Amino acid sequence: MKKNRFITFALTVFLFFSSIFNAIAQDNKDTKKKKTESITFTVNMHCSNCQSRLEKNIPWEKGVKDFRVDLENKTVTVLYDPQKTTADKLKKAIEKLDFTCEKKEPDSI
Repeated sequence: MKKNRFITFALTVFLFFSSIFNAIAQDNKDTKKKKTESITFTVNMHCSNCQSRLEKNIPWEKGVKDFRVDLENKTVTVLYDPQKTTADKLKKAIEKLDFTCEKKEPDSI
């Protein structure tokens, strides 16, 4: 009888600690996921050569995950890792290519 109680107690303690360690591991996994931010700039580009120059250089900037150029609307949208770069650094990288750019504010509804 005492042996059964001990086994039941040991299994209960084991399951309790297993669930705690599993919850801690899940929290660590969620915090390790990299978060990204998106920013859109209005850029003074005029032709496909301007677009090409941006497409050849900006994706190589540190922290850039995705990059889109819209020549018609004269915008550049960058998806980046904020732990590796900032919006100001991205703006300076665009300006370094002899473009002027401004952060485009989101359209209000």
